[in-house]
Amino acid sequence: MIPVSLIAIIGGTGVCDVKMLNNVRQERLPTFYGMIHYLRGTYGSKEIIFLPRHGKAHSIPPHLINYRANILGLKKLGVTAVFSTTAVGTMTRKYKPGDFVLPDQFIDFTHSRHESFFDGGANGVVHVDMTTPYCPKVREAVCKAAAALKYPVHNGGTYACTEGPRFETPAEIKMLSRLGGDLVGMTTVPEVCLAKEAELCYATVSMITNYAAGVSEQVQTHAEVNECMEDNAKRIQTLLMRAIELYGDDDCPCRHVLAEYGGFKA
Repeated sequence: MIPVSLIAIIGGTGVCDVKMLNNVRQERLPTFYGMIHYLRGTYGSKEIIFLPRHGKAHSIPPHLINYRANILGLKKLGVTAVFSTTAVGTMTRKYKPGDFVLPDQFIDFTHSRHESFFDGGANGVVHVDMTTPYCPKVREAVCKAAAALKYPVHNGGTYACTEGPRFETPAEIKMLSRLGGDLVGMTTVPEVCLAKEAELCYATVSMITNYAAGVSEQVQTHAEVNECMEDNAKRIQTLLMRAIELYGDDDCPCRHVLAEYGGFKA
Protein backbone atom coordinates (compact mmCIF):
# COMPACT_ATOMS: atom_id res chain seq x y z
CA MET A 1 0.00 0.00 0.00
CA ILE A 2 1.38 3.42 -0.98
CA PRO A 3 1.93 5.66 2.09
CA VAL A 4 0.09 8.96 2.40
CA SER A 5 2.22 11.83 1.14
CA LEU A 6 3.69 14.35 3.53
CA ILE A 7 3.76 17.56 1.55
CA ALA A 8 6.18 20.45 1.95
CA ILE A 9 6.01 24.03 0.71
CA ILE A 10 9.29 25.85 0.17
CA GLY A 11 8.35 29.51 0.20
CA GLY A 12 10.46 31.94 -1.79
CA THR A 13 10.49 35.73 -1.94
CA GLY A 14 7.10 37.11 -0.89
CA VAL A 15 5.79 33.77 0.38
CA CYS A 16 7.07 33.65 3.93
CA ASP A 17 3.91 33.37 6.01
CA VAL A 18 1.61 30.47 6.74
CA LYS A 19 -1.78 32.12 7.15
CA MET A 20 -3.26 29.37 5.01
CA LEU A 21 -2.37 26.69 7.59
CA ASN A 22 -3.98 25.75 10.91
CA ASN A 23 -2.45 24.42 14.13
CA VAL A 24 0.91 25.91 13.19
CA ARG A 25 3.93 25.18 15.35
CA GLN A 26 7.61 26.02 14.96
CA GLU A 27 10.04 23.12 14.81
CA ARG A 28 13.65 22.45 13.94
CA LEU A 29 15.65 19.44 12.85
CA PRO A 30 19.42 18.83 12.82
CA THR A 31 20.88 17.32 9.65
CA PHE A 32 24.38 16.36 8.57
CA TYR A 33 24.63 19.74 6.81
CA GLY A 34 23.17 21.88 9.57
CA MET A 35 19.94 22.79 11.35
CA ILE A 36 16.72 23.53 9.48
CA HIS A 37 13.93 25.64 10.93
CA TYR A 38 10.43 25.06 9.62
CA LEU A 39 6.76 25.27 10.47
CA ARG A 40 4.34 22.37 10.67
CA GLY A 41 0.61 22.83 10.28
CA THR A 42 -2.52 21.35 8.79
CA TYR A 43 -4.69 22.16 5.81
CA GLY A 44 -7.91 20.20 5.86
CA SER A 45 -6.90 16.61 6.54
CA LYS A 46 -3.35 17.05 5.25
CA GLU A 47 -0.26 17.80 7.29
CA ILE A 48 2.02 20.40 5.70
CA ILE A 49 5.65 21.33 6.30
CA PHE A 50 6.43 24.97 5.47
CA LEU A 51 10.07 25.93 4.98
CA PRO A 52 10.93 29.58 4.19
CA ARG A 53 13.85 29.33 1.79
CA HIS A 54 15.40 32.68 2.74
CA GLY A 55 14.67 32.35 6.46
CA LYS A 56 11.73 33.71 8.40
CA ALA A 57 12.92 37.33 8.02
CA HIS A 58 14.19 36.88 4.45
CA SER A 59 17.75 37.30 5.68
CA ILE A 60 19.56 34.62 3.65
CA PRO A 61 20.69 35.58 0.12
CA PRO A 62 20.21 32.99 -2.63
CA HIS A 63 23.88 32.01 -2.94
CA LEU A 64 24.18 31.31 0.82
CA ILE A 65 21.04 29.22 1.32
CA ASN A 66 21.83 25.84 2.87
CA TYR A 67 20.06 23.89 0.14
CA ARG A 68 21.47 20.52 1.17
CA ALA A 69 20.28 20.88 4.77
CA ASN A 70 16.83 22.00 3.59
CA ILE A 71 16.25 19.10 1.21
CA LEU A 72 17.84 16.46 3.45
CA GLY A 73 15.78 17.74 6.36
CA LEU A 74 12.55 17.44 4.38
CA LYS A 75 13.50 13.91 3.37
CA LYS A 76 14.26 12.96 6.99
CA LEU A 77 10.86 14.33 8.02
CA GLY A 78 9.19 11.94 5.60
CA VAL A 79 8.24 14.48 2.94
CA THR A 80 7.50 12.92 -0.45
CA ALA A 81 6.27 15.94 -2.45
CA VAL A 82 7.52 19.54 -2.54
CA PHE A 83 5.66 22.56 -3.91
CA SER A 84 8.10 25.47 -4.12
CA THR A 85 7.69 29.08 -5.17
CA THR A 86 10.20 31.31 -6.92
CA ALA A 87 10.24 34.95 -7.96
CA VAL A 88 11.64 35.36 -11.47
CA GLY A 89 12.16 37.81 -14.28
CA THR A 90 11.02 37.06 -17.81
CA MET A 91 13.25 37.22 -20.86
CA THR A 92 10.33 37.03 -23.28
CA ARG A 93 7.35 39.27 -23.96
CA LYS A 94 5.04 36.26 -24.21
CA TYR A 95 4.99 36.34 -20.40
CA LYS A 96 4.26 39.38 -18.28
CA PRO A 97 4.68 40.40 -14.63
CA GLY A 98 2.07 38.71 -12.47
CA ASP A 99 1.95 35.54 -14.60
CA PHE A 100 2.60 32.10 -13.14
CA VAL A 101 4.94 29.70 -14.94
CA LEU A 102 5.71 26.05 -14.22
CA PRO A 103 9.26 25.46 -15.48
CA ASP A 104 9.99 22.06 -16.98
CA GLN A 105 13.71 22.65 -17.68
CA PHE A 106 16.56 24.72 -16.28
CA ILE A 107 19.95 26.11 -17.29
CA ASP A 108 22.52 26.36 -14.50
CA PHE A 109 24.76 29.42 -14.32
CA THR A 110 25.56 29.19 -10.61
CA HIS A 111 29.18 28.63 -9.63
CA SER A 112 29.70 28.37 -5.85
CA ARG A 113 26.95 26.05 -4.62
CA HIS A 114 26.96 22.46 -3.42
CA GLU A 115 24.77 20.74 -6.00
CA SER A 116 24.89 17.12 -4.84
CA PHE A 117 24.71 14.88 -1.81
CA PHE A 118 27.15 12.57 -3.59
CA ASP A 119 30.52 14.28 -3.49
CA GLY A 120 32.72 11.22 -3.57
CA GLY A 121 32.95 10.87 0.22
CA ALA A 122 31.02 8.41 2.34
CA ASN A 123 28.01 8.72 0.04
CA GLY A 124 30.05 7.72 -3.01
CA VAL A 125 29.38 8.99 -6.52
CA VAL A 126 25.95 8.99 -8.14
CA HIS A 127 24.95 10.31 -11.55
CA VAL A 128 21.27 11.22 -11.37
CA ASP A 129 19.17 11.52 -14.53
CA MET A 130 17.76 15.03 -15.08
CA THR A 131 15.71 14.46 -18.22
CA THR A 132 12.61 15.48 -16.26
CA PRO A 133 13.87 17.80 -13.49
CA TYR A 134 10.45 18.92 -12.27
CA CYS A 135 7.82 16.35 -11.26
CA PRO A 136 5.01 16.07 -13.86
CA LYS A 137 2.50 14.96 -11.21
CA VAL A 138 3.09 18.00 -9.00
CA ARG A 139 2.92 20.27 -12.05
CA GLU A 140 -0.31 18.57 -13.14
CA ALA A 141 -1.89 19.27 -9.75
CA VAL A 142 -0.94 22.96 -10.07
CA CYS A 143 -2.39 23.10 -13.59
CA LYS A 144 -5.66 21.56 -12.42
CA ALA A 145 -5.82 24.02 -9.54
CA ALA A 146 -5.17 26.95 -11.88
CA ALA A 147 -7.94 25.80 -14.20
CA ALA A 148 -10.37 25.51 -11.28
CA LEU A 149 -9.43 28.98 -10.04
CA LYS A 150 -9.31 30.43 -13.57
CA TYR A 151 -5.72 31.55 -13.02
CA PRO A 152 -3.60 31.70 -16.18
CA VAL A 153 -0.58 29.43 -15.80
CA HIS A 154 2.06 28.75 -18.44
CA ASN A 155 2.87 25.05 -18.23
CA GLY A 156 6.48 24.70 -19.32
CA GLY A 157 9.47 26.96 -19.71
CA THR A 158 13.20 27.07 -19.11
CA TYR A 159 14.46 28.66 -15.90
CA ALA A 160 17.97 30.12 -16.18
CA CYS A 161 19.47 30.14 -12.69
CA THR A 162 22.16 32.72 -11.94
CA GLU A 163 24.37 33.05 -8.89
CA GLY A 164 23.09 36.33 -7.48
CA PRO A 165 22.55 38.17 -5.31
CA ARG A 166 23.01 40.90 -7.94
CA PHE A 167 20.64 41.16 -10.87
CA GLU A 168 21.89 40.25 -14.34
CA THR A 169 23.28 42.59 -17.00
CA PRO A 170 21.42 43.09 -20.29
CA ALA A 171 24.28 41.25 -22.03
CA GLU A 172 23.84 38.26 -19.72
CA ILE A 173 20.10 38.24 -20.32
CA LYS A 174 20.66 38.34 -24.09
CA MET A 175 23.03 35.36 -23.78
CA LEU A 176 20.63 33.36 -21.58
CA SER A 177 17.75 34.09 -23.94
CA ARG A 178 19.75 32.89 -26.94
CA LEU A 179 20.52 29.69 -25.04
CA GLY A 180 16.80 29.03 -24.65
CA GLY A 181 16.01 30.63 -21.30
CA ASP A 182 12.52 31.98 -20.67
CA LEU A 183 12.81 32.90 -17.00
CA VAL A 184 15.70 34.10 -14.88
CA GLY A 185 16.05 33.62 -11.14
CA MET A 186 18.53 32.66 -8.44
CA THR A 187 17.15 29.71 -6.49
CA THR A 188 15.95 26.70 -8.49
CA VAL A 189 19.52 25.30 -8.64
CA PRO A 190 20.65 23.33 -6.72
CA GLU A 191 17.28 22.88 -5.00
CA VAL A 192 15.74 20.94 -7.89
CA CYS A 193 18.89 18.82 -8.32
CA LEU A 194 19.02 17.86 -4.66
CA ALA A 195 15.30 17.10 -4.60
CA LYS A 196 15.80 14.76 -7.55
CA GLU A 197 18.69 13.00 -5.78
CA ALA A 198 16.56 12.68 -2.63
CA GLU A 199 13.80 11.05 -4.71
CA LEU A 200 11.26 13.76 -3.93
CA CYS A 201 8.45 14.83 -6.22
CA TYR A 202 9.35 18.49 -6.73
CA ALA A 203 8.10 21.38 -8.83
CA THR A 204 8.22 25.15 -8.58
CA VAL A 205 5.58 27.76 -9.29
CA SER A 206 7.43 30.77 -10.67
CA MET A 207 5.83 34.17 -10.26
CA ILE A 208 7.05 36.68 -12.83
CA THR A 209 7.81 39.91 -11.03
CA ASN A 210 9.53 41.92 -13.76
CA TYR A 211 10.97 42.00 -17.26
CA ALA A 212 14.65 41.09 -17.17
CA ALA A 213 17.38 43.69 -17.76
CA GLY A 214 17.38 44.88 -21.35
CA VAL A 215 13.93 43.46 -22.10
CA SER A 216 12.45 46.55 -20.51
CA GLU A 217 14.04 49.99 -20.39
CA GLN A 218 12.96 50.33 -16.77
CA VAL A 219 15.66 49.60 -14.18
CA GLN A 220 14.58 46.81 -11.82
CA THR A 221 14.82 47.07 -8.04
CA HIS A 222 14.48 44.55 -5.24
CA ALA A 223 11.66 46.67 -3.76
CA GLU A 224 9.66 46.32 -6.97
CA VAL A 225 10.17 42.55 -6.97
CA ASN A 226 8.90 42.38 -3.38
CA GLU A 227 5.98 44.66 -4.19
CA CYS A 228 4.87 42.45 -7.07
CA MET A 229 5.13 39.33 -4.91
CA GLU A 230 3.20 40.97 -2.08
CA ASP A 231 0.46 42.03 -4.48
CA ASN A 232 0.14 38.46 -5.72
CA ALA A 233 0.92 36.58 -2.49
CA LYS A 234 -2.72 35.70 -1.85
CA ARG A 235 -3.13 34.36 -5.40
CA ILE A 236 -0.08 32.14 -5.25
CA GLN A 237 -1.01 30.85 -1.79
CA THR A 238 -4.55 30.09 -2.99
CA LEU A 239 -3.11 28.30 -6.02
CA LEU A 240 -0.74 26.22 -3.88
CA MET A 241 -3.39 25.14 -1.42
CA ARG A 242 -5.84 24.17 -4.14
CA ALA A 243 -3.07 22.19 -5.85
CA ILE A 244 -2.29 20.40 -2.60
CA GLU A 245 -5.97 19.52 -2.29
CA LEU A 246 -5.88 17.98 -5.76
CA TYR A 247 -2.53 16.24 -5.41
CA GLY A 248 -2.98 12.49 -5.03
CA ASP A 249 -0.97 9.87 -3.20
CA ASP A 250 -0.16 7.84 -6.31
CA ASP A 251 3.34 6.50 -6.67
CA CYS A 252 5.65 8.38 -9.02
CA PRO A 253 8.90 7.65 -10.90
CA CYS A 254 10.51 10.57 -9.01
CA ARG A 255 10.49 8.39 -5.90
CA HIS A 256 12.61 5.69 -7.57
CA VAL A 257 15.23 7.73 -9.43
CA LEU A 258 18.10 6.08 -7.54
CA ALA A 259 16.69 2.54 -7.61
CA GLU A 260 19.81 1.19 -9.36
CA TYR A 261 21.89 2.61 -6.48
CA GLY A 262 19.64 1.12 -3.80
CA GLY A 263 17.64 4.31 -3.28
CA PHE A 264 18.42 7.46 -1.34
CA LYS A 265 19.41 6.95 2.29
CA ALA A 266 18.41 9.88 4.51
